[in-house]
Amino acid sequence: MTEQEQKILNQAESLFMRVGIKSITMQDLSRELGISKKTLYQYVENKADLVLKVIFNHAQQEIEEVKKITACSKNAIDEMLQIGRFGFEQVSVISPTAIYDIKKHYQKSWEVIEKLHQEHTYVVIVENFKRGVEEGLYRNDFDVDIVAKLYGAQTFLMIEEAIFPLRKYNKKHLMNEFIKYHLYGIVSPKGKKMLEKYLSIEKN
Repeated sequence: MTEQEQKILNQAESLFMRVGIKSITMQDLSRELGISKKTLYQYVENKADLVLKVIFNHAQQEIEEVKKITACSKNAIDEMLQIGRFGFEQVSVISPTAIYDIKKHYQKSWEVIEKLHQEHTYVVIVENFKRGVEEGLYRNDFDVDIVAKLYGAQTFLMIEEAIFPLRKYNKKHLMNEFIKYHLYGIVSPKGKKMLEKYLSIEKN
């Protein structure tokens, strides 16, 4: 990917996440980037193509960030808490309008989001489960496949405006409650002590 293409995708994502997608025209984006529409169309076929490329680009960046978290985390619980914080950072910048626009006007892109999210989340959570069991922090008597898929599905609920409207639910609190709900369901007695230690530190 060229530097110019990366700049276009990053700028488009920033605009989409702040104000939504439908209201942003290709003219708006070209003006924001300081390039002509003709130049913009050298990199994308149309707006739908741009939305799809933005999604793939964002997904790749998320994958790389999660890899960094896994590499620097102290243990499986620390990894999950860091992933939770990262997840909060991601959802905190997405406007409900952007989500609505993708689901209503760019169905193909929404399907791509669901597929990429489910596949990547599943792999990350399964590996975290294996690590936690090996470290003695998680129980070894739960169905890894089912719980990993449940985790992936539940993360989508947190961006459903009909279920958790922004006017009523703080995103950070929502994410924290979800991560605690998830971890308390799988930790061993040793893991529970460590989790509560981490939560106590975060609270202070």
